[in-house]
Amino acid sequence: MGPDTFADARSSTGDGSPLRVERLDDRVVATLDRPERRNAIDQATVDALHALCAELEAEPRILILTGAGGVFASGADIAELRDRRADDARRGINANAFIRVAELPMPVIAALDGYALGGGAELAYAADIRIATPALKIGNPETGLGIIAAAGASWRLKEIVGDARAAELLLTGRTVEADEALAIGLVSSLHAESELLAAAHAVADRIARNDRAATMATKRVMRLPRAAHPDADLAEQAELFESPEKMRRMTEFLERRRT
Repeated sequence: MGPDTFADARSSTGDGSPLRVERLDDRVVATLDRPERRNAIDQATVDALHALCAELEAEPRILILTGAGGVFASGADIAELRDRRADDARRGINANAFIRVAELPMPVIAALDGYALGGGAELAYAADIRIATPALKIGNPETGLGIIAAAGASWRLKEIVGDARAAELLLTGRTVEADEALAIGLVSSLHAESELLAAAHAVADRIARNDRAATMATKRVMRLPRAAHPDADLAEQAELFESPEKMRRMTEFLERRRT
């Protein structure tokens, strides 16, 4: 089900929310939409992400995250961030929202264009798959603002690009452009701006063709620490081995081979 099905989607009502949501049968497209602030992530955005996560926890679907106006997210809202104090930091306002995004039952695809900085980069890191345009500029300049990247970059980025590369990026705070992001595995593919959303839907289509239960099981085991393996994998596999869908799919595969 690709982007040409948008006409049939159920959409949010355009009430000024910073997160514009389009709902399809097997996926949701959520667009960060604060053009006057380059989609900076403020408290209202965090609240909208929590509401969307509650919906997708109750009714699991693939999530495509993107940004309006040629920008993914220029960072956290600095005006809000400047006024936050120690108790706010301990509450993990952005961190907990991004953890919830990362832990959604079905895969999350981030389609990145333009700036994905600070909290915007950390939201992108929470996705399972990231694709981008050649205009991408992604990074974590937090130390230059007197803080750390505390909404996931300190642990997620090294899982994506490795310890040494993550250390260099976080300690220097430099911005990575699209070609380097592709080379170091921070994004998996580059697409023209006009083709970005279609490319995200193509990834979602490929995921949607697979068995839903197996997809969710794969995501669950991938998120576990090393010490949980292989026991967790075997427990998930045991359950899938008893599923009618596994029998149906394998039978179809064998029958195709015979023809």
